[in-house]
This record gives sequence, structure tokens and C-alpha cells, in this order.
Amino acid sequence: MTGAGVDADVLVVGAGSAGSALAARLVDAGRTVLLLEAGADHRRPEDFPATIRDAATMGAAVPGHPANWDLVGELTEGVRWPVPRGRVVGGSSALNGTYFVRATREDADGWAARGNDLWSADALRPAFDRCEADPLHGTTGPMPVSRTTDPHPITDAFTAACLELGFPAEPDKNADASPGVGPVPLNVRDGLRVNTAMAYLSPRRDHPALAVRGGSPVVRVLVEHGRAVGVRCADGTEHRAAEVVLSCGAVGTPHLLMLSGIGPADRLRAVGVQVRVDLPGVGADFTDHPDLYVTWAPTRRTPMPRGMLPLTTALNTADHLEVMPWLKPFSKVMLSRSDGHALSGLAEVLRRPAATLRALRGTSLQKVWQQARTRDDLYLGVALQAGDSRGLLSLTSADPAVQPRIEYRYLSTASDRARMRQAVRLATDLLRAGGMASLVQGRTDLPDDVLADDAALDRWNLAHLATAIHLAGSARMGPDDDPGAVVDQRLRVRGVEGLRVADTSVLPTVPTRGPAATAVAIGERAAELMTGG
Repeated sequence: MTGAGVDADVLVVGAGSAGSALAARLVDAGRTVLLLEAGADHRRPEDFPATIRDAATMGAAVPGHPANWDLVGELTEGVRWPVPRGRVVGGSSALNGTYFVRATREDADGWAARGNDLWSADALRPAFDRCEADPLHGTTGPMPVSRTTDPHPITDAFTAACLELGFPAEPDKNADASPGVGPVPLNVRDGLRVNTAMAYLSPRRDHPALAVRGGSPVVRVLVEHGRAVGVRCADGTEHRAAEVVLSCGAVGTPHLLMLSGIGPADRLRAVGVQVRVDLPGVGADFTDHPDLYVTWAPTRRTPMPRGMLPLTTALNTADHLEVMPWLKPFSKVMLSRSDGHALSGLAEVLRRPAATLRALRGTSLQKVWQQARTRDDLYLGVALQAGDSRGLLSLTSADPAVQPRIEYRYLSTASDRARMRQAVRLATDLLRAGGMASLVQGRTDLPDDVLADDAALDRWNLAHLATAIHLAGSARMGPDDDPGAVVDQRLRVRGVEGLRVADTSVLPTVPTRGPAATAVAIGERAAELMTGG
């Protein structure tokens, strides 16, 4: 039980994908939990804005939306682009494209092989099972997992093209089968994006052991005599607990660690932060999925009803490339619904011009124009799911209100550039294959002469580069002899007693599928480890 001067047994910072699951499971295990969230709190699913509830849109990812942290990352040198992250209970699970795919056996066993045997595929599977309600896996967890198999001209044609080029069918992307083409598992029920706050927190809101406080951005971990004893919020209030867990996401967690003096000593001193623990791995060597979009125009109109989900099918290859057909252009996906009315991304900008312009400040105007010019085209999203390039997240100021510098360093290796060329050419082969050929009038932004020339295609790829926003590994786990490890495999921060991390920042590498389901499983697994598992 909580003691004198202590607000809870466990203080969890961040009510996102991992933090909501962690807090709920700790309460189930008999712990008292104080859950602090920087963004708005919504107690019931119906309390969330329509923008967040509607799985057919991603309006909350529009720059300037109040549920968006509005980060900006440097994809390559001089190319800056928005990095939407959730600032609301539910975190990024309230904003994303609802792609809910497990890390593969290869992913998890690779993490285990690096000295983290508690995170092998067999050790992690029960955490996935507990979080999912999936008819293909027979589990009864809180997160619904559905697959859209309704006929659609683009889905059907894309699938046929993949099979024609020799890729196998993959009807269940969570079954550790051979990679191929198939429906994407989605955290959607009846058109509703079910985020982790809806699934995990709403059913426990009246539990006396759980306290959730929105609008409480944390700016520092309080460390006394080598032990984390609580946190300080932006308004100066302090909260104390027997144990502190950071679940702020793979950007927010390393940022908060560094603001608290836990990180690479030389970089902290350079911005005036007092060093408490020299941990050079904080913010270092993170991974993500570089992606871009091959745009095309259809020969005829395809169905685009208002409630149609934009992403339902994906091709995954054995060498970790991914191609996903978007069923709607960005002009219809990036919607914001207000008072029951759909607003286009442009209308959203006009409705909140000051916030949107602030969010876009520092981004590359050429890329803004490029996306605006192709916003009504259809897309094949193309991504490297296991790149060699590594990024760096670092402080630029001791002021918590100043975002850290996020350097992705995408395509910084010859192997990554070669594989991105391979991925783009695969996408164009799919557009020309028999399944798609009758639907495609032509590519709209990738000339044949550029496609045929390696150097020209490298330049085109860099100019069109984006990010899947799947950042991981910025405070990774590892054994004692790993100098870059920030936490051990029980997620305990090195050099600070009573402090853990539970979000995708702990993963040694980003999963080779989208990390949303894995983030929730991290919360489940962390609770297990903290309660004797």
C-alpha cells in the first residue's frame, strides 16, 4: 500500500499505447497507480472527439491538432518533416492508421539473442494474447483485432498482382507464417478506432486503485540519493511514488530522461543540464521505418465511401520490404470531424491557422508543396522494415518546452539506398502487373528515366522520403556488458533505483512490422515483470 507522502505504489508517466496497458494490469494485480498524461483525458470512449474515434480518417495527425505533439524530425540532412505523436490518453494509438500487427518471431528472438531472453517470441506471446480480442487467435483481450476482407477493386487487383509476381498469400499476419500479401490486422471495431485508453482505462475508471490525471506534462524525474522518488510537472506540482515508470514513447521518454540528467554526459552538459547518471545510450542509435509514396492515377473511379478504411492490405517480403495500397488519397484520409461534419486537411488548417503554421515551422517547404500537389492521387506506400541506418535524439535546450532534435539519418548507408531502390521498383512492378494494370492510368510523380537510373532514383527517393513514425530503440534494453543499453531486460534504468521504462524506446530494434501491437504488449509484459513474472 502507499505510504505517508507517497501518492501511489507506482507512478506511470504517459497514458499511451504501453502506459495505459501497464497501469490497468498493475491495478488488476493490486497495485495503486497514479497515471499522468500531458494531453487531454477522456473517461469514456464516447467522450473522445470524432476525429479520434473515426478509424476511416487520421485527422488528429494533421499538424496543429490539439491531440498531436507536433514534433518535427530531420529525415536526412536538411530535410525536416512533421512527426505526429499522440498527446492524449491513448497516445499514438488514438491517432494512427490502426495497423495492429505483432512483432514477428524473428524480431523477438533477435532481441533475445542480444542478451534479453525475457523478450523471446515464446516469452512475449502471452502478452500479445492478453491484449488481443482476435477471432483468428481465440483471445479475449481488450484490444479488438479485425481484418477487412470485403471486395474492393484496388485491394483485389493489388493482391492479384502480388500473387502474379510470385509472392505467397499471408492470410494472418500475426501467425508467424511466411511473409506475403494479405489483410492487415486493425484495432478497429464497427468503424471505431479503439485506442488503449478506451480498451484498458475506461473499464477501470471507478477502481479506487487507479487515478488518471490529464493535462499533467512531466518535466523532470525526481532523484534522491540515487533513487527515483517521483516527478515534477510543468506547473511545479510534484507527485511521489514507490516506483516510477516512464511510458512517454520513444521520443518523450529519452527526452524526459535527459531533462532529468540521465543520459550522455557531454551532451547534457553542453545544454546546461546537471548530470546525474552518464548513460550514453539515451537517444542513441534509434531505428524507424523510412517510407515514401509512389503515386498513381486510376483509369476509373473506385469506391470511396466515407467510412471506408484507408489501409486494409499489405505485402511483406522475406527481405523486409513492405508495400501497402492506400484505398483513398490523403485529401480524404487526413480529415477532421467536428460536430459531425467532415473537414478536409486544408479546412482543418484554415480552422486553426496559427496552430498549424506553428506546427509546420521548420519543415521543408519543398516537401509540403510536393505532398499538396499529389494529395488527390492514389498511393502505394513503400517502406524499409529493417534498415541499417541509425538515428540520434538529443537535447537542444534544458527547457522542457523545446522539443529534442530528432535526426533519423535515413538512407545513410549504401545498403539502405539499394534496398529502397529495390522497394520502389517493386512497387512500380506491381502497378504494371496484370492485377493492377487495368486500374492504373499511370504514375504521377516518378518518370521512367528516373526509375531506370540508380543515381537518379536515389535522388528521387531522398526528395520524396517520409517516415512511418515507428521510432524505437532510443532507450534500449541490454545486458550489463552492452555499453549502449539504458535499461536491463526487466526495464530498470541503469544507475537509478526505482525507475523503469516501458514503451518502444526499450526495443533493441524496431519490429519489422508496425510497432503498435508490440507497444501494447510491452505494457502487458512490463506489468508481468513488475509483479513477479
